[in-house]
Amino acid sequence: MTYEPIWGAIIAWYLFLAGLGGGAFVTAVFIRFRHPDCPGLMRIGRIIAPVVVIIGLCLLMFDAAAGFQHPLRFALLLTNFGSVMTWGVVFLAIFVVVALVVLVLDLMRKDIPAWLDVTGMVMGLAVAVYTGCLLGVCQGFPLWNTALLPILFLVSAVSTGMAAVLLAGVFAYPAEFNRVTVMKKFHFWLPVVELVLVAALLFITSANPSPAGWESVATLLMGRWAVAFWLLFIVVGLVLPTVLECWMLWIASHELETSRTGQMVSALSDAGVLIGGFVLRLMIVSAAVPITIVQPWML
Repeated sequence: MTYEPIWGAIIAWYLFLAGLGGGAFVTAVFIRFRHPDCPGLMRIGRIIAPVVVIIGLCLLMFDAAAGFQHPLRFALLLTNFGSVMTWGVVFLAIFVVVALVVLVLDLMRKDIPAWLDVTGMVMGLAVAVYTGCLLGVCQGFPLWNTALLPILFLVSAVSTGMAAVLLAGVFAYPAEFNRVTVMKKFHFWLPVVELVLVAALLFITSANPSPAGWESVATLLMGRWAVAFWLLFIVVGLVLPTVLECWMLWIASHELETSRTGQMVSALSDAGVLIGGFVLRLMIVSAAVPITIVQPWML
């Protein structure tokens, strides 16, 4: 029997954009405190953060069918604080408001209070974790129902957020791009951590007592999602960025690293991270196989 996933590409895009937006804001705050001489890159992060999250929310409302017809229905989610979705709405609402306020102040060349940036950063991290918890509470899906998934999505969110800021910055502010060496070195390790988390997630899922766990893993490693998993996620999304950034940060000369050629190599690496980040969520959403519950015939 072939199982058809309950969610598809739209939800994968929502999870990807929500995490990326949170990661982009975290990146902007990181730049503020570690690279204060790079206001252009900081502004890019502040622009990306609310824009992509709002786009993701529109996609979520569209997928919910009734979202655009009766948007006030989403307000009912605030009535159950025992639900992960309720907390997700709270985190998203606070994050979008704070991110928009910060962006407006930035565009107006006003001083942004540190507490406001820190609040946005905390909410951005909460949104990134929530995207994993949203799937993780589904106990009938072994691939989703693990504590590693929120951690994996958090690491991926920060990685894709930084990649988006760096990719835009290499074209808009190439001089500042060359100055954020500390952030590049921090970003280098995120795909490595992500690879370890993915391996652990697949191992734990395959060991699930239900056959659904192994079926989900087999779908990724050897089944319909194998090409996307190995080529787009592992090679393009993790291995290629790690190899390229290792070369640029620790092997290439400083002249090559700061040249336009070196910047384009880094841009290729960041583009790979973004591709891998979306493919990860698409595969996690689509490859999960539910546990089959068999009820005995009643006599």
